[in-house]
Amino acid sequence: MPSASLVVSVAQLSATPGDVETNALSAAAVVRGAADAGAKLLMFPQLSLVGYGLALFADPSCWVTENDPRLDVVRKAVQEAGVTAVVGAAYRWPDGTPWIASLVLRPDAEMLVHGKRNLHGQERDLFRPAGKGELLDVDGWRVALALCLDAGIPAHAEDAARDGAEVYAASALYTQEEARRMDIHFAARAMDHRMFSVVANHAGTGPGWRSCGGSGAWHPDGRRLTEAGTEPGLFTTALSRGELQALRDKDALAGYPRGAVTGR
Repeated sequence: MPSASLVVSVAQLSATPGDVETNALSAAAVVRGAADAGAKLLMFPQLSLVGYGLALFADPSCWVTENDPRLDVVRKAVQEAGVTAVVGAAYRWPDGTPWIASLVLRPDAEMLVHGKRNLHGQERDLFRPAGKGELLDVDGWRVALALCLDAGIPAHAEDAARDGAEVYAASALYTQEEARRMDIHFAARAMDHRMFSVVANHAGTGPGWRSCGGSGAWHPDGRRLTEAGTEPGLFTTALSRGELQALRDKDALAGYPRGAVTGR
């Protein structure tokens, strides 16, 4: 049976540029912290295993591949903690296809690879766009993943809602100039489709950018539930199924059903 609440943590952190091994060790420690906070889902920023700097990807060591042993420390932490962790990587498929990816590491030892559908600027020179991803099941909740610009494309969240998403969970880099943009994106996605939304943003700086921080969660009525500052940290929120269902029921009575039509 689906749980009455889903506890979600978002990790706002600054990656060590180009060092997958060090960032994986840091991610494992964050997994343990999220478990201590009661989280079942933990989101990391886009490209959290290497940092956001496109020049990095000339180095083959910055790419992650299937069964990459550098991820073993995170896999072990996830399995011990019982937390589903979504970490960001430059992922190369066995056939060579390059993705900006969210790697979903599950307590049952399965790894799922979710790719970015909407590439931004020079990302198109290095990566290929992914197709439509599948929803995750986390503690009985249906979770749709997004990567940065995906959340800025209304049709992306619309597809997720049509598939039955109850949580829209993003890994991102929003810069200092984009704080308002980030708030509008996730408030709108949540309110328009009556689903919770969450985002893990980078902390700190990188080549040509400074993060606005602001990681957190939004209620299906569009309200901010949590908001980080600009410093690194782990931020945890409990999402209520009862509150979600009450809003969906109210909309249905008004003749405007939103979200999944599944009988829940």
